[in-house]
Amino acid sequence: MTTLQAPGAVVMIRPHHFQSNPETRDDNAFQTLSDATAEVTSAQALAEFDGAVATLREAGVTVHVFDDEGNETPDSVFPNNWFSTHAGGHVAIYPMFAANRRKERRWDVIEMLKRDYRVQDVIDYSGLEADNLALEGTGAMVLDHIERVAYTVKSNRADPVLLERFCTHFNFEPMVFEAKDAAGRDVYHTNVLMGIGTDYALICLAMITNPARRAEVAQRLEDSGRTVIDLTPAQIGAFLGNTLELTGRTRILALSTTAMEALRPEQRAVIERSATLVPLSIPTIETAGGSVRCMLAAIHLSPRKRM
Repeated sequence: MTTLQAPGAVVMIRPHHFQSNPETRDDNAFQTLSDATAEVTSAQALAEFDGAVATLREAGVTVHVFDDEGNETPDSVFPNNWFSTHAGGHVAIYPMFAANRRKERRWDVIEMLKRDYRVQDVIDYSGLEADNLALEGTGAMVLDHIERVAYTVKSNRADPVLLERFCTHFNFEPMVFEAKDAAGRDVYHTNVLMGIGTDYALICLAMITNPARRAEVAQRLEDSGRTVIDLTPAQIGAFLGNTLELTGRTRILALSTTAMEALRPEQRAVIERSATLVPLSIPTIETAGGSVRCMLAAIHLSPRKRM
C-alpha cells in the first residue's frame, strides 16, 4: 500500500543529449568530467535511463516517461528540481538557479498530472527567477511528508524568503542548516546529503557544520520515530544520500548501484526491515552530479478513477 512518504508513481525525463552541465559545475562538487565523446556519453545515459525505467516498472512502480530530444537542457534527466506534487492535489513549480535549467520546465508534464491525477491547484514560483531567486524543489528541500518538515541546506539553490513562502503555502516547517563536504565546500542540494523513508532516515550528520544544529536535526528525525542511519562523507560521495522510497508491489528504496555498493551490512539490515533495495545502474548519469533521487519526480497525488 502506498504511504505518504513512499509514493507509487514518478515522472522521469528520457534524455537524448545528456551531458554534465557546464552552468552548474562551479557549485556542484559531485560533477565529474567524462573522457568519452558526447555521442558515446549520450548513448550510455540513454541506455542507463531505459534500464532504470524497466527495473522500477518491474518492481511495480508506475513510471510516466517524457522524452527530451532537445540539446539545450543537459540536466533534464533530473526533473525533481523544477516541480513537486503534494497530497491533497497540490503542485509547485520552482525557479531554477542556472539559466539553462529554466528551460527544463514543460507543461505537458503538468497537463498529464491534471489529466491522470486529482490536481486542485498549481502554485508557480518560477517568475521569481527574474529577481534571481531560486528554490530547486526536492533537490533543495528534503520533505518529511508525515511530520511536515522541510529539511533544507543553506545554498544559492534555496532562497530563504522563497522557502518560507513555500512552507506557508504547503504547510511545512522549514528546518535550515549549513552543510559542507569533506573538502570544506558547501553542499549544493539537500537531497545529496539525506533521504527520508517511512521508518528510517539516511543522513550524513558530520557534514552539518554547527554541532548544536546537528543535534537538533538528529533529534527531530528520531522524534519522528525513524531509525537514523548516519552516513559517512565517503558514502555521500557515492550518492547514498540520494535515494527515494517508493511503493511498488512492496515498499522499495530506489538507489544507484554506486550507492548500494557503499552500504554497510548493518545499514542495509535497517533498511531491509522496512523496504526492498532496488539498485539502478546509472554511472554515466551520475557524472552530472545527481543520482537516483534527482531522476525521480515523485507523484504524491490521488489517481483519477478510470471509467
